[in-house]
Amino acid sequence: MSQEIEQLEPRRIWNNFSKLNAVPRPSKKEERVIEFMLNFGRSLQLETFKDEVGNVIIRKEASVGMEDRKPITLQSHLDMVHQKNSATDFNFDTQGIEMYVDGDWVRAKGTTLGADNGMGVAAIMSLLESRDIPHPPLEALFTIDEETGMTGAMGLKGGILRGQILLNLDTEEDDEIDIGCAGGIDITATRDYEEETVPEGSIAYAISVKGLHGGHSGMDIHRGFGNANKIMNRLLFKSTEEFGIGVSQIDGGSLRNAIPRESFATVALRADRKEDFEVKMSEWIKEIKNENSFIETNLEISLNKVEIPAKMMGKTAQDKILRAVYGAHNGVYGMSAAIPDLVETSNNIAKIQVKSGKISIGCLTRSSVNSAKTDLANSLKSVFELADCKVTLNGEYPGWSPNPNSEILEVLKDQYEILFDEQPQVVACHAGLECGILGKNYPDMDMISFGPTIKGAHSPDERVSISSVKKFWTFLVQILKNTP
Repeated sequence: MSQEIEQLEPRRIWNNFSKLNAVPRPSKKEERVIEFMLNFGRSLQLETFKDEVGNVIIRKEASVGMEDRKPITLQSHLDMVHQKNSATDFNFDTQGIEMYVDGDWVRAKGTTLGADNGMGVAAIMSLLESRDIPHPPLEALFTIDEETGMTGAMGLKGGILRGQILLNLDTEEDDEIDIGCAGGIDITATRDYEEETVPEGSIAYAISVKGLHGGHSGMDIHRGFGNANKIMNRLLFKSTEEFGIGVSQIDGGSLRNAIPRESFATVALRADRKEDFEVKMSEWIKEIKNENSFIETNLEISLNKVEIPAKMMGKTAQDKILRAVYGAHNGVYGMSAAIPDLVETSNNIAKIQVKSGKISIGCLTRSSVNSAKTDLANSLKSVFELADCKVTLNGEYPGWSPNPNSEILEVLKDQYEILFDEQPQVVACHAGLECGILGKNYPDMDMISFGPTIKGAHSPDERVSISSVKKFWTFLVQILKNTP
C-alpha cells in the first residue's frame, strides 16, 4: 500500500480503497474480491453472506438509540472497468492498481483507477468497521458485474434485502444528488466473410488511431470526444473509395461502456499507388486532427509500412461493412424534453474486430425512455443487417424513473445545505445505475444516489478528487445521523 495514499484524509476511506485496489477485480472475474469482502465482513463478526450470483451482503446493527430508524441499504459494485494505455504493461487479472497523488487528484499509472465504484465500496467498508459513527440499522450490498451487464443486480432476488432506504454511492459529481438514470441494451453485429489472397505487387500499411480521451459512454457521451472506431472507419472508407485498398484486419476499442480511444488496422494496396496514398492519407489525417483540435489535443494518427499480410477481406464484404459503420449512429441521438441538458438517448460504437474471416461489432445503446432506446436499437439493427450481419440485442436493463417526492431526497437536500451552505443539484444521469434494476424486486425502497467527484471514468485518465472524497464522507456520515 502506498504511504502517500495512506496519509490522505479521511484515512479510513483511503486505507480501505488501497486495500481494495490491491485485489484484482475486473468485471466477470470478481472471485478474489468477493472472497476479500466476505473475509472483511467476517473479521468484524458481522452477519456476512453471498447470494447465489455472487453479491455480498453484510449487516450491522443500529447504534444505541437509533434502533427505531428506517434500516438503510448501502450499495456499491465490486467490479471495475479494465482499460489501459496500449504502451502500459499491466495485467488486470493478476496485478493490483498502482496509484499516485497528483495535486488534488489520485490517479493510476496508465490504467483505470477503479474509483468507479471503489470509492463507494471503501466508504461502506469504513462505516461497517467504525465504532464512533451513529447510524440506523445498516445493510451493505456489494454487487458484481455492474460494468459489463449488471448481472449482480439482475440476479438479486426479492426478499433478501431488509433496507427501506437505499443509498447508491456510484455517481461522480459531489454537488449532485441523482434521482434517475438511463437504461441500456447491447447490440452485437457479426458476420463471416470470404478472404482473398493479397495480390502480388502490393504493399501494406499499419494505421493507428491513438491518444483520444475515451471515457464513460454514458456520462461523457455529450462531450464531443472522438470515437476511434468512427475515425478509423472514415480513413478506411476514403482509402477504399480512392485507392481500392484491401483491409486485412481491424482492432478497435474494447469495452461497450467505454468510448473507444484506440483503433488499429492493417491494409494492402498496389505498390504503384504508394506515393499518392501517403499524400492523401496525410491530408485526411490533418483534416481529422483539425476537426478535433479543440477537444482531442493528444490525437495521434500514424501510417507505417509493414510486412504484407497473406489475406485481406473480399471486396463485397469490405464495402458493406465500411458503409454500415459509416451509417451507424454514434453519440447523442436525442436530448430529454423533461429534464434540461440531460442526454435522453445515445449510442456508443464501442468495439470493432475484423480478422481471419470474422467480423464483430459491439454497441451500447442507452436511453431514459424505453421506447426511444428500442427505436435507436432497431435503427442500428437495420443498418447492420443491410450489411448481411446477424444482429443480436441482449443485456437489456431498465432505467430508473425519478421520484421528486422522495423522503430521503428531502433529507439529503436539507443536510447538504446545512453542511455546505448551498443547494445541491438534483439530477438524473445518462449512465446506468443499478437502482432501476433493484427497484423491480424492491419497488417500495426509497432510493437515492450520490458520490465524490470522479473524472475520466472508464479510461486510463480516471481520477478522483481528494478534497471531494472528504466532502463526500462528511455528507454520508451526516445523512446517517439524520435519516427518518
